[in-house]
Amino acid sequence: MAESLTPGSVPLSALARIYWEGAPVALSEVAWADIERANALMAGVAAGEAAVYGVNTGFGKLASIRIAAGDTTKLQRNLILSHCCGVGAPLAAEIVRLVMALKLISLGRGASGVRPELIRLMLGMLERDVLPVIPEQGSVGASGDLAPLAHMAAAMTGEGDTFLGGERMPATAALERAGLEPLELAAKEGLALINGTQVSTALALAGLFRAERALQTSVLTGAMSTDAAMGSTAPFTAEIHTLRGHAGQVDVAAALRALLDGSGIRDSHREEDERVQDPYCLRCHPQVGGACLDLLRQAGRTLEIEANAATDNPLILSDGSVVSGGNFHAEPVAFAADQIALAVSEIGAIAQRRIALLVDPALSFGLPAFLSPKPGLNSGLMIAEVTSAALMSENKQLAHPASIDSTPTSANQEDHVSMACHGARRLGLMTRNLYHILGIEAVAAAQGIALRRPLETSAPLRGAIAALRGRVTELDEDRYLAPDLTAAHDIVAEGAMIAGLNLPGVQ
Repeated sequence: MAESLTPGSVPLSALARIYWEGAPVALSEVAWADIERANALMAGVAAGEAAVYGVNTGFGKLASIRIAAGDTTKLQRNLILSHCCGVGAPLAAEIVRLVMALKLISLGRGASGVRPELIRLMLGMLERDVLPVIPEQGSVGASGDLAPLAHMAAAMTGEGDTFLGGERMPATAALERAGLEPLELAAKEGLALINGTQVSTALALAGLFRAERALQTSVLTGAMSTDAAMGSTAPFTAEIHTLRGHAGQVDVAAALRALLDGSGIRDSHREEDERVQDPYCLRCHPQVGGACLDLLRQAGRTLEIEANAATDNPLILSDGSVVSGGNFHAEPVAFAADQIALAVSEIGAIAQRRIALLVDPALSFGLPAFLSPKPGLNSGLMIAEVTSAALMSENKQLAHPASIDSTPTSANQEDHVSMACHGARRLGLMTRNLYHILGIEAVAAAQGIALRRPLETSAPLRGAIAALRGRVTELDEDRYLAPDLTAAHDIVAEGAMIAGLNLPGVQ
């Protein structure tokens, strides 16, 4: 069933379904009425004598040059062709689908002036899996994601390449096979397609959704590590967290309590445990994980607003006037991407310290060195922990803010830019690294829990370990571990261990 989009009020949950599931999309009836109203106004403007940016003028630094009425269509075509300057690998199909859905939402606000047939072509391309080849590099995040969105627009006119059902081919061939006609752009339509933050926002949303899955998995793997290390659940007591009051912290503590409830391992050391306090990576999990959750929720609110925004230029206002502004500047998206990056880095940092605790016999309260049943002859998870440390440090470097950078472009007309696009794009690599870290923690914690036999962990954790054991078996002696770590990464990426669990999230 198609995801019906009402521009201005599309929730994160709908965008998540488009990203994770490739859900088909449709525009609500009210959107069509707004599109037609704005297009009629734009047609009147285009037929008039007044200078309107991008309709009968040049672009950027060339805005003072008037364009003859007979060259309106050529102006839009030239704009798209000249801006197809992206480089690098093509964006993944799920990102391109999200980009196109976000552009439909933006145009559907009825402030851009495009024709309904342009909207129908985009919907038809999504429906028939005709996805433009969009290079991943070339945007500075203002005046919109010009280069990548130009590649999207070019495919709609029959220029450049597309993927059809995963096969790369010229856009003309893909459109023909799909039974679609390439579009000749009318007044302002090229500008409406390439001015906007949709690529940056799609990449940031993908990072948010992936980070949310990682955060939820980290609550689970953190609970597993706590039980494997025979950690205390006292620091998760509800009143401790309500006394501080941060919602994310309260939610993570509640989830940890529920995951560990009924653990025989926990019950075995409630009395006569000589340890007074656990290390921070166990004891302060609600405080750190909760702060990360709050940060992701804040970024989610920003991105939900941006996903529903009209971000091209100029815009047709409710009184019928056409006014140039700067909604294409992606500073809110850049800040949100930086926030997500900080959260991703910290989720991995504290998870890595839990891995380090588990493999260290001085800290793991009775577990063998590197979680091998026969240490010495076997090295166990020694180098798996080193790999997690390498990935943690890589993410720390990647977390440096992108939003604090800027450089003038377009002959100083666009003299401050957001750098949102690559700030958001790095989140794919960062979350992939984090999935590996959490996969390694899952392997280590499950091994530690197994070594506590005959004591048993809680029912929720037993279920999660069973999901892991379907692809990663217990470590009895040293073996070629790389496939196990890849499988653990995939289990985290798929959300297989957290399926059916009630874990706090962004939405």
